[in-house]
Amino acid sequence: MHEHTWQRSSFCGGGGNNCIEVAADDSGIAIRESLEPGAVLHTDRVALRTFICGVKRGHFDRLPN
Repeated sequence: MHEHTWQRSSFCGGGGNNCIEVAADDSGIAIRESLEPGAVLHTDRVALRTFICGVKRGHFDRLPN
């Protein structure tokens, strides 16, 4: 993944600079925060899908103190 076509959620608020952006190609998924565009996380589709499913199921929710 050298040149990325970044996409933002429609919930991003009119193109502000506080959004998560994603780009995908045959080699995987790139994720970055619009405030730090030089810091890019690379992952594959299976790992990202597993993470998102875990978030939706509450696997990462904190227990009350």
